[in-house]
Amino acid sequence: MAALCNGQTTINNYLKSDDTCRMLEALTTLGVIFKGAENSLIIEGINHKFPIQQAKLFLGNAGTAFRPLTAVLSLMGGDYEVSGIARMHERPIRDLIDALEQIGAKINYLGVTGFPPLKILPGNITYKSPIKINGSVSSQFLTALLIACPLTNQDLTIEVDGDLISKPYINITLKILEKFGIHYKNSNWQSFKLNHTSHYKTPGQILVEGDASSASYFFAAAAILGNIEVNGINASSIQGDLNFLKVINKMGAKIEYLENSVKVTQQDNLKGLDIDCNEIPDAAMTLAVMAIFAKGKTILRNIGSWRVKETDRIHAMETELKKLGAHVTSTSNSISILPPSTINNNVIIDTYDDHRMAMCFSLVTLANKTVTINEPECVNKTYPEFFKDFEAVTS
Repeated sequence: MAALCNGQTTINNYLKSDDTCRMLEALTTLGVIFKGAENSLIIEGINHKFPIQQAKLFLGNAGTAFRPLTAVLSLMGGDYEVSGIARMHERPIRDLIDALEQIGAKINYLGVTGFPPLKILPGNITYKSPIKINGSVSSQFLTALLIACPLTNQDLTIEVDGDLISKPYINITLKILEKFGIHYKNSNWQSFKLNHTSHYKTPGQILVEGDASSASYFFAAAAILGNIEVNGINASSIQGDLNFLKVINKMGAKIEYLENSVKVTQQDNLKGLDIDCNEIPDAAMTLAVMAIFAKGKTILRNIGSWRVKETDRIHAMETELKKLGAHVTSTSNSISILPPSTINNNVIIDTYDDHRMAMCFSLVTLANKTVTINEPECVNKTYPEFFKDFEAVTS
């Protein structure tokens, strides 16, 4: 969003990780100029038009870079190729491409139809009727559209087919768009209307909140064994993953919302719950590992989006929890976990190149068990300092 503006934007408290590196590398290739300070980025906006109109972009496994950039580039009138690692080429993108083609975008699949890599060519961008997009697979498709559509300079409406998953993530998108001068009229999460007068304008400065998904591992650690205060996030956060705290409170943890932090304390023995995870799909993975510390069965529902993440997270979670002795069953949209009487020791955990698998299963050490986590460097995707921070609070 800062790159699309008409001025200079300073982004404070930004995350230095593989995902953000992929985005910054792509923006550099597209002619965006930025400079970094210790904990901030200063980005020079390009006023709705990338200087470089022909480029090849490699985005690794960064879905939050791949989907929005695909949408934005399709409206730029340039010639681009967009690719990633093998797993990214297994993650569906057809719903987004279908939506963009409705307004004249020209996008070709370079491999399997419906999946990256992609060839983006100049299209004839015209809006004639509401843009329809499937909302049941990934909220990132709608996020990508919401970010790109102001580039059309037209009055338009986006309509969601089916139930929209992960609404809190769309809410984050809408709130940050507002900071950049883009205002959508949200009609009950089923349609979003944009006025042609909406243009990206720099807010000057913008502060990135502490990440609620990353905080979930520390909230969980405290609920299992002790107390931890996490700074940089509080009850006023725009992130839906903070609803994770309501769930672990029901499981037995004590929650205190302070001025600029949240404190979680072990209070009662954790109990298993039947949980609708539609609004917390990422933090729900932390709940899956917490389940082996709880009394009784835990059922996580509405997690179908796990199937198309960095790995098939339902399969991965079931496989690794069984190694620890848990009784686990799953469906296409849920997972049921019954904790073992004793958690197995000296277990080797495979991470499937998925950062959240590595971080979640670190919690097993709180049962005074040893686990070996394969390919721990996968946490570099979103939290390079995770193991250092986890050791600091658990040693």
